[in-house]
Amino acid sequence: MTDLRYACRMFARNPGFTAVAVLTLVLGIGANSAIFSVVNAVLLRPLPYADPDALVMLWEHNFPRDRPTNVVSPANYLAWKDSSRSFTDMVAIGTSDDNLTGAGDPVKLSAHTLNGDLFGLLGVGAALGRTFTDDEYAPGGEPVVVVSHDLWHTRFGGDPDLVGRAVVLDGRPWTVVGVMPDGFGLLDERIDLWKAMPFDASARTPEGRWLRVVARLAPGVSLTQTRAEMTAIAQRLVERFPDFNTGWGVNVVPLHEQMVGAVKPALLVLLGAVGCVLLIACANVAHLLLARSATRRHELAVRAALGASRARLVRQLLVESLLLAGLGGLIAVGLAAWGTDAIIALAGERAPIPRTAEVELDTTVVAFTLVVTLLTGLLFGLAPAWTVSRAPLEGVMRQASRGAGEARSSRRLRNSLIVAEVALALMLLVAAGLMLKSFRGLLEQEPGFRPQQVLTLKVSLPTSRYPEGHQRVAFFEQLLARLEGLPGVRAAGANPWLPLDGMGAATSFTVDGRPEPPAGQRPVTDVRFVTGRYFSAMGIPLLRGRLFDGLDGEDGRRVLIVSEAMVRQLFPDEDPLGKRLHISWNGEGPDEIVGVVGDVKHSGLDVEPRPMIYWPHRRDPFPFFTVAVRSDAAAAADLSAATIAEVHAMDPDLPVFGVRPMDDIVGASVAQPRLTMALLLVFAALAAVLAAIGIYGLLTYWVSQRTREIGIRIAIGADPQRVMRLVLGQSLALIGLGLGLGIAGAIALSRVLDSLLFEVSATDPATLVTVSGLMLAVGLVACYAPARRATRIDPAVALRAE
Repeated sequence: MTDLRYACRMFARNPGFTAVAVLTLVLGIGANSAIFSVVNAVLLRPLPYADPDALVMLWEHNFPRDRPTNVVSPANYLAWKDSSRSFTDMVAIGTSDDNLTGAGDPVKLSAHTLNGDLFGLLGVGAALGRTFTDDEYAPGGEPVVVVSHDLWHTRFGGDPDLVGRAVVLDGRPWTVVGVMPDGFGLLDERIDLWKAMPFDASARTPEGRWLRVVARLAPGVSLTQTRAEMTAIAQRLVERFPDFNTGWGVNVVPLHEQMVGAVKPALLVLLGAVGCVLLIACANVAHLLLARSATRRHELAVRAALGASRARLVRQLLVESLLLAGLGGLIAVGLAAWGTDAIIALAGERAPIPRTAEVELDTTVVAFTLVVTLLTGLLFGLAPAWTVSRAPLEGVMRQASRGAGEARSSRRLRNSLIVAEVALALMLLVAAGLMLKSFRGLLEQEPGFRPQQVLTLKVSLPTSRYPEGHQRVAFFEQLLARLEGLPGVRAAGANPWLPLDGMGAATSFTVDGRPEPPAGQRPVTDVRFVTGRYFSAMGIPLLRGRLFDGLDGEDGRRVLIVSEAMVRQLFPDEDPLGKRLHISWNGEGPDEIVGVVGDVKHSGLDVEPRPMIYWPHRRDPFPFFTVAVRSDAAAAADLSAATIAEVHAMDPDLPVFGVRPMDDIVGASVAQPRLTMALLLVFAALAAVLAAIGIYGLLTYWVSQRTREIGIRIAIGADPQRVMRLVLGQSLALIGLGLGLGIAGAIALSRVLDSLLFEVSATDPATLVTVSGLMLAVGLVACYAPARRATRIDPAVALRAE
């Protein structure tokens, strides 16, 4: 306590020193706590289910296309459920969009359709009412739903009498039997309601893949055993249904890994980055303490002369450093709260980080901050304390009497800290530079369409009111005609799955007149259904042939349009027009190629375009579409309200959702790398500034300690340029050593960044040279003011004590 009181008095007498040291620590500790609060919620905290480590996702693995997490066919799911012994339960999950009408404006709801007791499998019961019974999972069960807590509050005002009442979904009444707890969900998706999804005997015939499967491992069963069993089952399914299952296997993924695996590398890189920032902050504060300790060597020598042991002196200095760290940690908690909110806001809905609803400054984060604070205090305090306390008593007294400079050991330590700061800052700048170059390359990718001045909106027709295909075709054709009649609209078209929007469909095919490929080796193509002037609305160029006309798809006119990638794959040296393909979708029969359009990147700007076929809407009358409306610049700002009004003019009970510009969809597709890049740039800039402050502080102190020597040099004839070279030479040698170590460290850690980069090597020479030059420039700027001050030393003033 005596040491603590003394430290408080000393810091109060030196407010400038205290403020600089505490602010430096606040930045380092606060940044670490903010990132850790996200890492803790996303990566470390167990999932909010019973025994979450036993939960896994099951996917079909498409080996020819290298897709390890492909959706599952109902037939294979049922076979897995019948044959496997590694699981206590297994549930298939589908998705649907439902239009809720009555009691307010129509609204689109997202639903999970369940074949099995998902709630029991996860160990989560209803907050109000109940979940589904076994009878309701069987064919012919009653139409009942369980609603989310959020929907219950926002749409129904939290009415407890909702349970037992009917709601109208897609024109049909469904009875609400339960309300789930607040925050319940799976795979971090926003789901409004859950419905039972019975399978009848026809589901055991292999056809189509569209399910996701979650299962619970049996007690004592390992992932290795489970994967071995599922591989054996998959092989038996290949033998049973060779045409459907050849080239397919099973992939078993822990549920937690499934949810957070995509963001884990970026979060760990960011955690390492803020760790480097904290180390640089510690080095800077160690500089300050060393400089301050040098002025206190006489005081410490007197203490030693009066009987203080080395341990006693070290304790005094450590108490001071821990007090500084404690002040920094206390303020850093507030900065961490602000920083966490800023990260989540920066991510937003465009770059959703899974489990962000669970991010908070809980006891784990506070405990982490406390541990970091203590370690920080020890890290920047122990070395200076040990260095100063071990100085010989007699030597210190003689140096103090002569006003001599600091000890050689302290000088070596200060130089080492500067080298480490420069190396760490350079490593962060290299990482940020690589991410910036990667992101710029991503944005420069040609998506295959023109997203500017295109508005998109989604419309889903309830099959209960539009049961016939011709009704759906007529609705969307009439809607697109009305939209093209709006002022400023140039073209309107529709497609169920727009590029970069996260959804799609694919199927296999054969070429008419060519030999049938072996089982499992049929080529695969993506499939899209379009209507209206879709290609004009999206700015997809026609390369040869023609686009669809108003009769294609009717009266047996089976035609399609293919992408350039498909032509390169199938007809590299032939004219594709007039060729016929047999598509494994909704019936057999050849379709004639009538046009070729440009490639479009559907899965991501970093994914090469795959072969694609386009069918006219009449070929398969889908009930849901995403409409794309291209307008001139003047009409773009006011188009949303007008398009919604046109939909409601045709059917006032249809909700219009997903209204956003196509530019936003493109931006959302690169939101994750943008977030990682932005945070790395912030941390790298902070590291560079802290390193510059450290260099400035070191050189300022060096000049102050060698004022007498510099004064003598000037007195005997040294010109300002020679003094400038002397001072800069001292610092540039340290900066150069730091740059060399930083480049070596960046190359050594290149594998960490490889998975985050696009078309950029983690050891990109241009980035290494550019960033090294930038860091050198930062160092020179930091050196200039102290070096300039050294050239202006007055010899008479410097030697007055002599």
